[in-house]
Amino acid sequence: MRYICQICGYVYDDEKEKVPFEQLPADWKCPLCGAVKSDFKPEVPKTEVKPVSVNTEAADLKKLSAGQLAAVCSNLARGCEKQYKSEEAGLFNELAAYFTSITPAVNDATVENVAKLLQEDIDKYPTVRAVADQNKDRGAARICVWGEKVTRMLSSLVNRYLNEGEAMLADTDIWVCTVCGFVYIGETPPELCPVCKVPPFKFEKIEGKA
Repeated sequence: MRYICQICGYVYDDEKEKVPFEQLPADWKCPLCGAVKSDFKPEVPKTEVKPVSVNTEAADLKKLSAGQLAAVCSNLARGCEKQYKSEEAGLFNELAAYFTSITPAVNDATVENVAKLLQEDIDKYPTVRAVADQNKDRGAARICVWGEKVTRMLSSLVNRYLNEGEAMLADTDIWVCTVCGFVYIGETPPELCPVCKVPPFKFEKIEGKA
């Protein structure tokens, strides 16, 4: 059997490893991205993508919240920074700051609710990816790949936190890839981002874990 990390794609091959995957300890983690054992799934043959019917008119008319617009503008600002378009990045950051200022407080911002929302996003990715593939939109398909991997990692970390509490963050650091948003917990950033393959200097250390 071969088991695939659903976050970074690392393959654990029973035939090549000394210990079968099922016999690995419960606290074993992915050697590349640090994902927990439960984030690995048995390899299954790829199936043909079936056409997906989507009501594009309704999707186009969906209204975004102030918080969602803040996130969109912030991401666009980061994209402009990567392309050395400082003026455009500044404008998008101004928009992000404005939408952030009018975003209402979330009263139920518990870790449990964050875990639930992340799982809902993960459940939607197969449909989004199918639509991208159906329309041969390589850009959207690539976003789906990165987005799903990062979302799965965030979900894995949140669930680990629910199980381990503050002990999970003791004597370690948190690093975020500035390109794709991948989150890594460890004393030093990984040699390569497991998602987008950039070198460690592209990671930012997050200060103030509280």
